[in-house]
Amino acid sequence: MKKFLYINTRDELFKLDISKVVFFEADGNYTHFMMSHGKLKGSVCMSLSQMQKLLSVSLKDDASNFARIGKRYIVNLNYVYQISVLNQKLVLSDGERFVFHLSVSKEALKELKEKYVKLISEITAK
Repeated sequence: MKKFLYINTRDELFKLDISKVVFFEADGNYTHFMMSHGKLKGSVCMSLSQMQKLLSVSLKDDASNFARIGKRYIVNLNYVYQISVLNQKLVLSDGERFVFHLSVSKEALKELKEKYVKLISEITAK
């Protein structure tokens, strides 16, 4: 069953299939979002912290599929392809149709990598 995130602003309404949202990116008081097919993207007048709260409230348990990465990004963990701490690079991809390369601080990538390793160990322990 598809889940949607509805973003209502003064002038616009967006209906986003959360499984297709790759990442959100901060740009001052705006947040840009990129969808998995790369053709649809958009911006809303909302800070990244406001977007993080909206995700938490709207998606409840499904919000755990998204992680805040430093000050600039919220990424869909289902699309994490590579975490390169040394190169300060995060690669998001579905392995077929799209690839996004994000520049992220070493500290933020270390935290993400640790979170991923913990998640993997929890899954394999079951």
